[in-house]
Amino acid sequence: MFLDYRVVRDNPTYAHVTAEGLRELADSGSYDEQAAAFASIALRNGSVRAVLERLAGLEGLPPWYLTAGSLFQTVWNAAAGREDLRAGIRDHDLFFFDEDTSWEAEDVVIKRCLAAVEDLGVELEPRNQARVHLWYPEKWGKEIAPYRDLPHAISSFAATSCCVGLSLDAGGKLDVHSTHGFADLFRLVLRPNPLTVAPQAVYDAKAERWMAEWPQLTKLPWAEPADPAR
Repeated sequence: MFLDYRVVRDNPTYAHVTAEGLRELADSGSYDEQAAAFASIALRNGSVRAVLERLAGLEGLPPWYLTAGSLFQTVWNAAAGREDLRAGIRDHDLFFFDEDTSWEAEDVVIKRCLAAVEDLGVELEPRNQARVHLWYPEKWGKEIAPYRDLPHAISSFAATSCCVGLSLDAGGKLDVHSTHGFADLFRLVLRPNPLTVAPQAVYDAKAERWMAEWPQLTKLPWAEPADPAR
């Protein structure tokens, strides 16, 4: 879904949200309404705005999304009524997709992105999703298929609420992406992602940390992915 970045950024509708209001939106809002609300809330986080704007200004980057924690945890902070929407957020995951899967090519993009945000005081983690399958077995002890594209990569997180992304182009077009919609995110539910490549240990460890920081979350029990070999 594509939105006008400036319109979303300056929209006062979601300047103050509550957990109850988000649940109502999850129950009765259309996908488009939920996507616009998600983007508007995420952009209330000044670090998210700044990172998006810096990356949009870089010419020649492979396709990319800011994804995962810095986005869904901003929503959790808003639902908790926190003034500081950056609270508890450790880093900003940047997924890009470059068919050149050499480490050298990935390193060039990583360095460009890190240089662009160097003065922001944020922890940015750019990674080429086209080469994840090359190092995943050594890190996590299992083989995975190569990701086809960025939506495929975003769909692989351990919990459904994580599978969201924002991207911004130089013309101000904001790309809002979600694998599973926004209902679990707005209801503050941690649900195992049926498309994940992550093992149960990852889901449980992340859920434990998240619930310590955001105790209003509800964790659902682990269920094996629909296609573990995916």
